[in-house]
Amino acid sequence: MASGPTESPRDAAALLGVLAAPDRLRVFAALVLDARGTTEIAERAGLAPRDTVRILARLEEAGLAARVGDGWHACPERLGEAAFAPDGSAAADYPGRPPGDVAVLRTYLDDGRLRQLPPQRAKRLVVLDHLAGHVEPGVRYTEAQLADILRPLADDPLALRRLLVDEGFLGREGGVYWRTGGTFDV
Repeated sequence: MASGPTESPRDAAALLGVLAAPDRLRVFAALVLDARGTTEIAERAGLAPRDTVRILARLEEAGLAARVGDGWHACPERLGEAAFAPDGSAAADYPGRPPGDVAVLRTYLDDGRLRQLPPQRAKRLVVLDHLAGHVEPGVRYTEAQLADILRPLADDPLALRRLLVDEGFLGREGGVYWRTGGTFDV
């Protein structure tokens, strides 16, 4: 990704400024819709190829477009990164998480504590993955030790424990629990 003003805490405002120009927005939209070559992008955006090249350079500078071989690729994930930038916003609370996961975690957790389980399984797995991160990989826990870890995370630590086991985040045998899945920090 190109270095520049979009890597600062004012990312969201800077990126909105880049996309505020109608021509740049049309070129970005053409990229998002899988136009790859400069000519194809220019045609979809309704612009001259020379103007399109200039705009693509500006989008690349902002991190919204990248050269791929002899074509171009949109980087819409940059918008999500900017929306949850490390300027005290949500991404700081969930480092390394994709913006979509951050949005789910912000919705269902309150200061790291489970507010409610998402009804959709995909979102529930995001929340459980995050909560399982409080269990140290490679360590075996008694039920009481695991309850001590989960109690600050949920009103019903026993139900949370069952869900973590049922969804494969924790293993269980003879009253001993250990981490078996989920995202691991390395």
